[in-house]
Amino acid sequence: MKKSFINICLIACFGLGITSCENRLDIAKHGNMGSQESFYKTDEEADEALASVYLSFRSLHYNWYLVKNLLSDDSWCGGGSRGDNSDLEKLNEYNFGTDHGSIQGLYSGLYGLIYKACLVTDQVEPNTTEKKRCVAEAKFFRAFAHFELASLWGTAPVVDHLLSTNEYRPTNSSTADLWASVEKDLTEAIESGVLPSKTDVNDNETGIRITKETAEAYLGKAYLFQGKYEEAANMLGKVINSKKYELYKGDYDQLLHAANNNCCESILEAQMRDDSEQATNQMTMEYLMTGWRSDKLSYSGQAANDIAQGTYGFLNPRKDLYDAFVETEGVNGYRLNATLRTYDQMTSYGITLLPGAYLYGNEGYFYWKSRPLKADLIMDFSAFQAFQYTNLRVMRYAEVLLMAAEAYLLSNDQTNALKCINEVRTRAKLNALTSVTLNDIKNEKRLELCNESVRYQDLIRWGDAKTILANQGAKIPSLSSTGVVWPVENQMYGFKDKNTLLPIPLKETELNSNIQQNNGWN
Repeated sequence: MKKSFINICLIACFGLGITSCENRLDIAKHGNMGSQESFYKTDEEADEALASVYLSFRSLHYNWYLVKNLLSDDSWCGGGSRGDNSDLEKLNEYNFGTDHGSIQGLYSGLYGLIYKACLVTDQVEPNTTEKKRCVAEAKFFRAFAHFELASLWGTAPVVDHLLSTNEYRPTNSSTADLWASVEKDLTEAIESGVLPSKTDVNDNETGIRITKETAEAYLGKAYLFQGKYEEAANMLGKVINSKKYELYKGDYDQLLHAANNNCCESILEAQMRDDSEQATNQMTMEYLMTGWRSDKLSYSGQAANDIAQGTYGFLNPRKDLYDAFVETEGVNGYRLNATLRTYDQMTSYGITLLPGAYLYGNEGYFYWKSRPLKADLIMDFSAFQAFQYTNLRVMRYAEVLLMAAEAYLLSNDQTNALKCINEVRTRAKLNALTSVTLNDIKNEKRLELCNESVRYQDLIRWGDAKTILANQGAKIPSLSSTGVVWPVENQMYGFKDKNTLLPIPLKETELNSNIQQNNGWN
């Protein structure tokens, strides 16, 4: 295209005379487009640069969410039929390779976030309070990205500054170096003295930005993942003792919806807006993909009034998850019925399978806590339901409490471990425990945070993944009007030793001869 444009311009020059062509191209310049050297000078410019960091954070959420949840044992991939999205099926069934698109997308998205953060940390001179705060927030996001790279890839390069041309092909970093980078950025952000804190638990405006307690929560999580239990307990305890956050006490099944954006339980969310004039800028495939498979279902009564149709039915809960709820809470458990529904319960609500239809990748269970509500919509576009304004959840206070319970337990503080886990259980209307084990915490965390991008990395760090995920993908179910059948059997499936780390994407190893592939992926 560029070459064609140059040729056209040359023809015009010879036909009309060079002076005439120059005059036509001599367009008045309105404003200074700026450069890295001339931008980032004012508070306003620093804020604009930081806004780009937030936007990159929101943009990577789709791959971040799908990759981690499909790799866990919470959900089936689902979709309209076998092959509806083969990349997502391969994740869920553990038969992907180094060229997997979603893994590449997440990897490059994390480095895109790091690049945007480095533009702020390297170019903004922190000589005002506003600029200092922008730098501190950028350091948080750089740490967030390195946290994911450390826990998912393990040997990805640390990038803590804008790279010069002779640094464009970095070598692998050690996992220790990645964690050190996370700790350094988060510690500096916390100690900067400029990150805000919420005024109280109901301050849903300050929490839109990165708070001091958000950074402390992630530093505590980083310590926990490294087995630094006393440091983790201390840091997570600071978030708890700040009294700036608490568990949401309203209807549990409304917690993950737009009505509770930035509520008292929110630690970190990617922001969406209920603005019809900016709807296309808010569009996300995330809720479209994970809502129920509406073209295979009939909606009547209350369901027809409440539920947003035009969603695709990826990520359906497994029976094993439902059974874990029943074992802990019973079939009428408060949290269970606010989290999952059986097909019989869906039928009572007004949702049934269309005649002759089936739901692929479904054992007869449906996520209820994240159901697609019309109340969450910027606009109701039932052909392609991609205009929700529910914030994209990343961390909530329940996770802080359960991480703290683990950290306290493993640093021999049974009292505080019990206090933290029982706070979560009380909200779930369960009896308080009188003693707590690591298995209690693992189970509670699975139930409380199912399908919220937490489970997979926990299974890896606990050393449970190879056992729990060994047979994942061997058979795939479908739900029909006559019950559940298992029409798909795979020869390649299940977690292997190499899956302890994700593969460095093929594109990266092809372009960068200095980087080495993770073990088992060559």
